[in-house]
Amino acid sequence: MPQEPDPRGVLYPSRLPSFARILAPPDLADRVRWFWIPRWRLPPGRVSRQEVLPFPASNLVVEPGGVSFVGPQTRILHRDLAGAGWAVGALLRPAGAAGLLPGASSLSTLRDAEAPFEAADLHRSIAEAMAGPEDGEAEARAAARFADWAAATIPPPGEEALLANRLEEVVAADRDVLRVEQLAERLAISPRSLQRLARRWIGLPPLAVIRRYRLQEAAQRLREDPEAGIARTAAELGYADHAHLTADFRSVLGFTPSRYRRDHARPDGDDETTREDR
Repeated sequence: MPQEPDPRGVLYPSRLPSFARILAPPDLADRVRWFWIPRWRLPPGRVSRQEVLPFPASNLVVEPGGVSFVGPQTRILHRDLAGAGWAVGALLRPAGAAGLLPGASSLSTLRDAEAPFEAADLHRSIAEAMAGPEDGEAEARAAARFADWAAATIPPPGEEALLANRLEEVVAADRDVLRVEQLAERLAISPRSLQRLARRWIGLPPLAVIRRYRLQEAAQRLREDPEAGIARTAAELGYADHAHLTADFRSVLGFTPSRYRRDHARPDGDDETTREDR
């Protein structure tokens, strides 16, 4: 896994409020990838729309109103921020997500869903940490407290859970993995076993996991390299052609690669509008 938080997933980084990604400590890295912490304070009447192409994973999220378990998402997520607020989320490894839901037979039951999660002690601890001044120390305290709670709450993974973690690692790190058969070979299991593993521990088919990482990579390239041609990007990431990448963008994000590139080039803050404009 990467030694720094993976930059993929955030579609418009320049529009983010105060935002931190803090890696989980080594003894928790088999259950949590990192903690993500946005904090915002906007003028009255202003709204900032944040759009994210989620990783193929689940999250446990603490907000002022409570704690929620967010299952794997198949579409872009957006949230309109207003006033002042914060959130502290844990991006869960497959072993961590299943460890928090020991009675669930498969995480696929929570696909595109969000459910309240009973963790009053975690909520109280994180709220206390985030009540401090906005100087960066609150975020560090919140991540440390979340890590302590997760280490004490989520059981260490067994053999199959570690294999599911390995599935995630291979797809995230090896951009040459484009097909289910390739991934099964890397994990030394059959494609059918891979299908069962992904659905149980991640909640998505393995091809969906692969395509999500490749789509995140495509968005990152188009965002960071103005010279990256859409057709070349599609070919390098295993898409049959420009049209297939465009279709994937439309299906998941709701817009084309060309539109994304144009939107990203807009001046910072153009995402902010008055409530009356929504």
